[in-house]
Amino acid sequence: MSTVPAIPVAPVAKPKKHFIGTPAPSGYVAGVGRGATGFTTRSDIGPARDATDVSDDRHAPPNKRSKKKDEEEEEEEDLNDSNYDEFSGYGGSLFNKDPYDKDDEEADEIYHQIDVRMDEKRKDYREIKLKAQLEKYRQERPKIQQQFSDLRRALSSVSEDEWLSIPEVGDARNKKQRNPKSEKFTPLPDSVLARNLGGESVTTIDPSSGMASAFPGGLTPSGDLDLRKIGQARNTLMSVKLNQVSDSVSGQTVVDPKGYLTDLQQFGAGTYGGDINDIKKARLLLKSVRETNPNHPGAWVASARLEEVTGKVQTARNLIMKGCEVNPNSEDLWLEAARLQPPDLAKAIIAQAVRHIPTSVRVWAKAADLELETKAKKKVFRKALEHIPNSVRLWKSAIELEEPDNAKILLGRAVECCPASVELWLALARLESYENARKVLNKARQNIPTDRGIWITAAKLEEAQGNHQMVDKIIERAISSLSSNGVELNRDQWLTDAIECDKAQSYMTCRAIIKCMIGHGLEDEERKELWLEDAENCSQKGAIECARAIYTHALSVFPTKKNIWKQAASFEKQHGDRESLETLLQKAVSHCPQSEVLWLMGAKSKWLAGDVPAARSILAIAFQANPNSEEIWLAAVKLESENNEYVRSRKLLAKARASAPTPRVWVKSVKLEWCLDCISTALDLLDEGLKAFPDCAKLWMMKGQILEEGKKLDEARDTYLAGTKKCGDSIPLWILMSRIEERRGLLTKARSTLDKARLKNPKNDKLWLESIRIEIRAGLKDIAEPMLAKALQECPTSGPLWAEAIFVEGKAQRKTKSVDALKKCEHDPHVLLAVSKLFWSERKLNKCREWFNRALKIEPDLGDTWAYFYKFELLHGTEQTQSEVVKRCLLAEPHYGENWCAINKDIKNWKRKTDEILTMVANSLPIPT
Repeated sequence: MSTVPAIPVAPVAKPKKHFIGTPAPSGYVAGVGRGATGFTTRSDIGPARDATDVSDDRHAPPNKRSKKKDEEEEEEEDLNDSNYDEFSGYGGSLFNKDPYDKDDEEADEIYHQIDVRMDEKRKDYREIKLKAQLEKYRQERPKIQQQFSDLRRALSSVSEDEWLSIPEVGDARNKKQRNPKSEKFTPLPDSVLARNLGGESVTTIDPSSGMASAFPGGLTPSGDLDLRKIGQARNTLMSVKLNQVSDSVSGQTVVDPKGYLTDLQQFGAGTYGGDINDIKKARLLLKSVRETNPNHPGAWVASARLEEVTGKVQTARNLIMKGCEVNPNSEDLWLEAARLQPPDLAKAIIAQAVRHIPTSVRVWAKAADLELETKAKKKVFRKALEHIPNSVRLWKSAIELEEPDNAKILLGRAVECCPASVELWLALARLESYENARKVLNKARQNIPTDRGIWITAAKLEEAQGNHQMVDKIIERAISSLSSNGVELNRDQWLTDAIECDKAQSYMTCRAIIKCMIGHGLEDEERKELWLEDAENCSQKGAIECARAIYTHALSVFPTKKNIWKQAASFEKQHGDRESLETLLQKAVSHCPQSEVLWLMGAKSKWLAGDVPAARSILAIAFQANPNSEEIWLAAVKLESENNEYVRSRKLLAKARASAPTPRVWVKSVKLEWCLDCISTALDLLDEGLKAFPDCAKLWMMKGQILEEGKKLDEARDTYLAGTKKCGDSIPLWILMSRIEERRGLLTKARSTLDKARLKNPKNDKLWLESIRIEIRAGLKDIAEPMLAKALQECPTSGPLWAEAIFVEGKAQRKTKSVDALKKCEHDPHVLLAVSKLFWSERKLNKCREWFNRALKIEPDLGDTWAYFYKFELLHGTEQTQSEVVKRCLLAEPHYGENWCAINKDIKNWKRKTDEILTMVANSLPIPT
């Protein structure tokens, strides 16, 4: 293989700088271009410089600078921030050399006021714009605390064991923490233990032998190993070290182990957890108060309690006894001393207190409390009453310990000693017979003529004996007597007494008080409203007779007011029986014959009781009082149809269509024929009804539904289309039209139908909800979610939309969404129902039941809530809770709800009762997940 010889390459010559090797120009200073000007000394500017030297502009005096350089300096601008002006820049204003006079100041002030005024005008706009920008920014970029708010709320339910089981967070960069290795333990050899049994003490290590010198005795693996001796040696060594620390150490005293805790107790460190310095300051302050004013009992009590709190009970006892010596007439000191002493010594102290202050009720009561036997207590109280016969407290305490016979005797003596005590008079009256009780109450009225309780008790006594006529007289006399004695009659206090009489089952007294005092102090214009409010309040408090008496009195004053009759009838329906309701309604229709509701309530009561002829007769009388009344016509039709009298129902409807033609009458006529499966007759009636009432949306919907049932989808769609043209504001009609398009498989057509409906009916949550559900049913959740967000922007307080939004979210975000929904519409029943279902899905059964009850309290007419609640009780409740839900639902008679109406308004279920509908709806509902 031939080799090519290497060709030598000559090095490339670097260009040479032109100034290298040439002399420096005159006046050149090295580094001046970089700012390195060096130092200036006296020799640079003094006489040491020769006059023939080349001048240096750096150090030339100002008068020798060149004219050119002076001009450059004058032209150079000062770019400092302090020289900057907002209007004139760095150069300064053209007029900054002129004087600043009052005119300039006034002009500046006027301009400043103008600026402030303009700023105030734009302030609201700026704040609104800034708030909108912040809200938009927070919606796009929520804070971390908002993103994890649901997790933070869940922390409140974490138990202590779960907190303790949370693992420690290590440093991810630390390899040892990420991959921990198991610790290795090497057992100590027996030879090491054996070496320490020699008993020799080694304090130094021999350099020649190294560590072997620390274990004298050599290796004795075959020797006996006594572990007990090792423990003894360890204890001995520890005691020696402790003695060395506690004995002779420079600057230290010997520690007394027994006296150490005693010394701590003098500062109160045994039981008090506060600062010892605070205790010292309090002691000094209280000592100063005691010395300055030893006759002040509060200082002694405070000092004793301070010592008690700090654990020095004996010191506290000594202090309080010294205070008792200084102030023997202070019952507070004696009672405090008795409290601090043991029971045996406390009796002796109370005995001393009784000798010093025998008229102290509290001291005698304490003496009785210290006795353990009832006999001894009675003896103490009787001794006390000898010294203080006018003490009501002692009489009451003594009477409580006696038997009824002895109590009567004591009460007789008590009212003599304390004639102004109403309680003692009333207690004596309760123990006496009827005749003696009347005498006692008469004496009580003579001694205390200003108390209304005695009069009320007298009325109760007469009512208990069956003297009902005397009750009204006693209450009337009470009012006149109290007024003559200058007592101010308070209406609210008398109503409270009436409620108490109602709860005590003294109904006649309650009615008498209501009759005499319900209108006291009221103007004629405000009586009706206040009486209805009082009746409702009494009903809420459980005073049924009070409420009934108020309604009775109000109807006696205003017999022609329909509103009062309706409320009274509703009250009797809820709290009374059927007979009282029918009696009230008979009176009502006699005073208000033009009130259709009262007639219908009476007819319904008879019908529910099974008396159909009586119901017919009531409706016949109602026809005479209210001819051509739509409500009465339809009530008669319903009565006949519910009792399978279809021929009579058809005749009544025909008469109604002839005499009182209304859209509702046509709707009921069509519905009856539809329910009886007379489809052709129903369609004929629909055609006639639509000619007479083309703007009745229900007729269009019924015709479309009948055609839809007959599989005539095209005709049903045309019917709905014609209905939307005539009734463009009917939301259910638009929804039915979109659903039939969806049923025909035309999803795009269904969307466009709802879009057109939203254009004609903007901000309607039902249309938005149907649009969202169409996308969900089609499996297009990615389209449904932004549409839901847009719907919430247009209808921010819509409960159905927020309820839908909660379950559209994933499980992790549902709780946060529910919180937002409750903020927007707190009292909406749909949101409360959704929250209940959310708790149900999380298996929080107690909270779920609580929220169901809350939703039903706000809106009992929503059938979906009843159905979900009943299904919940079927799965997780008892038979009692299930029957209670059914009972409450029957009383509420719900009418609304998407799932409820779907089954309740089905023609197949037109004769089913409310409890049957409830069961059917509950069975059709899914379990929330």
